[in-house]
Amino acid sequence: MILTTTPTIEGHPIRNYIGVVNSETIIGANFVKDFKASLTDLFGGRSGTYERTLREAKDTALAELQQRAMAMGANGIVGIDFDYETIGANGSMLMVSCSGTAVQF
Repeated sequence: MILTTTPTIEGHPIRNYIGVVNSETIIGANFVKDFKASLTDLFGGRSGTYERTLREAKDTALAELQQRAMAMGANGIVGIDFDYETIGANGSMLMVSCSGTAVQF
């Protein structure tokens, strides 16, 4: 399956626009991750713990997006867009949502 953030792919004309497809993933940032991130905040630098968590959530949302598009009969998704949010009482949960247009090339 071809996945892209662009509306078209050179050399692959879109034969059929099937429809909008979307997915969401919510992942918890537990106490250990929060503690490690607070140390990074204190001393500076990148938070590898949160970066891995975000990457995992993005990969999960993208895999689910692809599965939903395949179920619709698509062989590609164009115009993919990602959105990242914190949710929960203390912003302790991370949400990644993505959407795109399922197509047939």
